[in-house]
Amino acid sequence: MSVPKCAWVGMTTVSVAVVALLIKIYPTPFSSSQQRLFTIEELALYNGTDDALPILLGILGSVFDVTKGNSHYGMGGGYHHFAGRDASRAFVSGNFTGEGLTDSLRGLSSSEVKSVVDWRDFYFRSYTYVGKLVGRYYDSQGNPTKYLKGVEAKAARGAQLLEKQKKEEAKQPSCNSRWSQDEGGQVWCDVGFPRLVQRPQEIALTGKMSKRCACFTEDQLNNPGLEVYQGCDDLAKTCQV
Repeated sequence: MSVPKCAWVGMTTVSVAVVALLIKIYPTPFSSSQQRLFTIEELALYNGTDDALPILLGILGSVFDVTKGNSHYGMGGGYHHFAGRDASRAFVSGNFTGEGLTDSLRGLSSSEVKSVVDWRDFYFRSYTYVGKLVGRYYDSQGNPTKYLKGVEAKAARGAQLLEKQKKEEAKQPSCNSRWSQDEGGQVWCDVGFPRLVQRPQEIALTGKMSKRCACFTEDQLNNPGLEVYQGCDDLAKTCQV
C-alpha cells in the first residue's frame, strides 16, 4: 500500500521538528569549538540531575562544562547549587539560598567584583568553555552588555586599588602573627614595635574601614594614626590580641 505524497510531507515535517527538539534538548557533547547561546531555561536542563546530560554552570554569563567535576557539581556535591544556572554573586557572598543564587552583583565592592571575575578566569583555565547565557551579561546576539562591561571595569579598578594598597603597605612591614589554643593570638615585630594602622585603600575596595598590624621603629611612634594594642606596653615587641 502506497502512502499519499501529502502524508509523506506531513510525516517528514513532524520528524524534522522532533529531531530538532531532541538536538536542542540533548545536544552532542560540548567542546570549545561548539560554543552556543543558552537561555536560562536551557541552561537549567544541565543541572546534574540527568546522568545523560553534561553538567554546566554559568558565571558572568560565560557557560562552562564542569562534568569532569561531577563529584563536586553533581547531585549531592558541595557545589551542586551552581549547576544549571548563573549564580555569580554566590561565589563571593556564600549565600546559597534562593535569593543568593543570582547573577546580579549589585551592591558588591570592587574587590568582591574582582573576586567574581577571578573565579570566571579560574573556570576558563580549568574547564571547557561552551558558550554564553543570554540575559544580564550577553544579548541575544552574544554581544557583551553594558552590565558586563561595567562589571569588568569595576573589577579592573579593584585590581588597581589592590596593587596600590600592596605597594603602600610594603613600605611599612607587617607584624608577624600566630594563634594557638593555649596562648590565643599574638603579634610581634622582629624590628620595631607593633601598632594598629588604618588601611586607607580599604574603603574604596570593600566600602569598609579596616586596620592592620605594622611594625614601626621608635622614632616613628609619634606618627599620627598609630594605635597601641589594648593591654600592650608602648615599647613591647609582642602583644596579645
